[in-house]
Amino acid sequence: MTDFPRTDVMTVPTSSARTKVNGQEMYYEIHGTEHEGRRPLVLLHGGVQTVGLTFGTMLPTLSAERYVIAPELQGHGHTADTDRPLTIPDLASDVVALLDELGVRQADFVGFSLGGLVALEIAVRHPERVGRLVPTSTAYSLDGYHDEVRTPDFSSPRLPSQADFQEMADAYAAVAPHPEHFQDFFAKSSAAANAPLPWTADDLRTVTAPTLLVIGDTDFFPVEHLAEMQRLIPDAQLAVLPGTTHMEVMRRKALLPLLTEFLA
Repeated sequence: MTDFPRTDVMTVPTSSARTKVNGQEMYYEIHGTEHEGRRPLVLLHGGVQTVGLTFGTMLPTLSAERYVIAPELQGHGHTADTDRPLTIPDLASDVVALLDELGVRQADFVGFSLGGLVALEIAVRHPERVGRLVPTSTAYSLDGYHDEVRTPDFSSPRLPSQADFQEMADAYAAVAPHPEHFQDFFAKSSAAANAPLPWTADDLRTVTAPTLLVIGDTDFFPVEHLAEMQRLIPDAQLAVLPGTTHMEVMRRKALLPLLTEFLA
């Protein structure tokens, strides 16, 4: 499949700011302008990534006709870490609080990996806040992960490459308030990634938003796990990107038309 260039992640936001959210200064970007009758689109980046690293290649297209809100989660990118543990419920609470600050009652959500988990948590706990939902490369149970991901074998092609890790380190160094904190934050994030996920099958049955689940066929978890999620979420579709690992999902040019059609 065709990828966007790896280096094409520099997208200038329409504006950016920080706001006090749950005891932290949360950074967020605005891309595009408001359109009457169209919900804002919230983009939630992947773990140990930034807005630009996850969404930079597709932001020009997504923001051409949508008002895009793209926060950076606790400890990620421009948002400094705190002593608080990294948990999906806390990160979701931060995003909801940010939307409250911005006066956004309901939005569409696209989240990658960690961002997809956060978006799913918002859809489960705050269904009235979610119009359409796109969790990409997102599972709902640790049992769904391949063994080589849960107990990392770094020779596995499913896992991030050395180039991927270097991109994350470089992106962090470029914008983080405390660049020297990267290794500690990476360790904290890795520990959080192994924490149990906060949902049951019954929780997924309560999701009311039309949902597009996206996975690579060589992702962190088998397609069958996403097929189970599709059966559990009442109004869900499933897209499988062929020849695609976890870290390649957001680079695939084929993903962008899927997103724009679904969100329209």
